[in-house]
Amino acid sequence: MAARIPTRRTIAAVLATTTATLLLGACGDRTEAGRSAGGSGSGGGAKSDAPLFAELPADIRQAGVIKVGTDATYAPMEFTENGRIVGVDPDIAEALGKQLGVKFVFTSGTFDSLITSLNSGRQDIVMSSMSDTVARQQGLDDKGQKTGNGVDFVDYFVAGSVVYVQKGNPQQIRSIADLCGRKTAVQRGTTFEDVVKTRSKECEAAGKPAVSIESFPTDAEAQTRVRAGGAVAGVNDYPVAAYLALKTDGGNAFEIVGNQIEAGPFGMAVAKDRTALRDALKAALAAIIEDGSYKKALDKWGAGTGAVASANVNAGS
Repeated sequence: MAARIPTRRTIAAVLATTTATLLLGACGDRTEAGRSAGGSGSGGGAKSDAPLFAELPADIRQAGVIKVGTDATYAPMEFTENGRIVGVDPDIAEALGKQLGVKFVFTSGTFDSLITSLNSGRQDIVMSSMSDTVARQQGLDDKGQKTGNGVDFVDYFVAGSVVYVQKGNPQQIRSIADLCGRKTAVQRGTTFEDVVKTRSKECEAAGKPAVSIESFPTDAEAQTRVRAGGAVAGVNDYPVAAYLALKTDGGNAFEIVGNQIEAGPFGMAVAKDRTALRDALKAALAAIIEDGSYKKALDKWGAGTGAVASANVNAGS
């Protein structure tokens, strides 16, 4: 997960009130917490007049659903409100579903378990603000060791990482360069955890103390650590951090410092052996970009500056 884009227009004007969701506890692994707007996902048989229905693999056409793994704790991208998973990703998925003639059924689990649930067949895709990286494409861990088959990504959004701190910035953190020797909270298994690890190595190479990285199973725990003062800063995806700064405690809990870091694409992850599903998703994304429903989904959440201009596969680095 990650992002780097210009300062976005005010999000508060277009977001529904969801403050209560910002400090969600960890969702149970792969426990369904809600569904995308667009139906119950009970299955639609093998017929549809949707323009791209025939492009889907037979098992998806027969089921009438695409099962989606997500970590619904990243407002405004995906989060739980009134028992349903809502946000940018579910709204994009609803638009995709109209092109494909199937429903996208979202199930929430911890972020670092999502690719496992995909490769086990429990989910058909992962859509969870997941950064498209070569390491994930190749199934490599953070040490470059092969741990799985890897996945393909259909890239649908661009975002980067950013540092956030307590409101008022009591520790005077100006950017990620100021985190050497300081406690920094992140969610485990994310690209912004990797960003902090890279910065820590740079600190040591410059003769400074390493960053004291505190990694948590959920983003909500990392946020709580920063809010309580146990860590001087957190690092998160830009749209999520911007939402936190605007909404948490009425905008009085957090603020963003510095610029976005290492902007790159978010992708829908698909197992390597499901090329027909991957290509159908790419075609559907291209279609909703063309008809304007993609832009409408982003603008609803103030996320328009993360829009992609075209549908691409494995464009991450």
